[in-house]
Amino acid sequence: MSADAGGAERPHAYAVQVLHLLVSPGHAYFGRPRDGAADVPTEDRDEVEVVAGKGIRGDRFFGKAAHMDAAVTFLAIEAWEGVAADLALPQPPDPLLARRNLVVRGVELDPLRGVDFELVTAAGAVLFHGGRPANPCAWMDRVVAQGAHRAMRGRGGLRCTPLTDGRVARGPGVLRSPVPLDPARAGEAVLRRTPLP
Repeated sequence: MSADAGGAERPHAYAVQVLHLLVSPGHAYFGRPRDGAADVPTEDRDEVEVVAGKGIRGDRFFGKAAHMDAAVTFLAIEAWEGVAADLALPQPPDPLLARRNLVVRGVELDPLRGVDFELVTAAGAVLFHGGRPANPCAWMDRVVAQGAHRAMRGRGGLRCTPLTDGRVARGPGVLRSPVPLDPARAGEAVLRRTPLP
C-alpha cells in the first residue's frame, strides 16, 4: 500500500506523545492478588520492535496464540490520571503498574476499536488493528490503591494486533485514524452494556 493510499484511508491525524514502552518477558499479575505479584524483569524502553501478527519482540504476549488478536496494549495517560483523581491520590502512580505496552498522551482510544490505525514515531510507522478493551483486573486494588480496579473500568486501555512490522520510539509522534477522535475525551471512562459490532 502506498503512503498516499494509507493517508486517504486514515485522514485524521493527531499529535501524540509516546511516554512509555513496556516490555516484560513474564506476567507479573496472575493467581490471587493476596499472594503477591511475581518478580519479573520489566523494561521501559526508548524503542521497541513490533512484528506483524506477533506483537513486541521480547514481550510476554509475543507470538502467543491466545493473544494474537491482542498482542500490543495501549493506555492513555489521561485515563490513568483520571483514575488517580477519582481516588484522590496526591499524584498518579507509576503508569507501568497497569502493565500496558504503550502509554500515550493525546489520543482517545475507544473509537479505535475495530479499525486500522497508524502510529508514526521517529523510528518509523506501524499499522495496528484496534481490538477489544484492555479491561483492568483485581490486581489494581493491590498494586495501585484500593478502588483502582473499579476506577479503571472503561479506561483500562485498548488491545491491538500489529498489522505491519516496524519500530516504535518514545517521544513525539502522529496517530493517523480512519475515524475522528477527541483527545479531550482520552481520560473518560467508556462503559458499554453491549459490545460494538
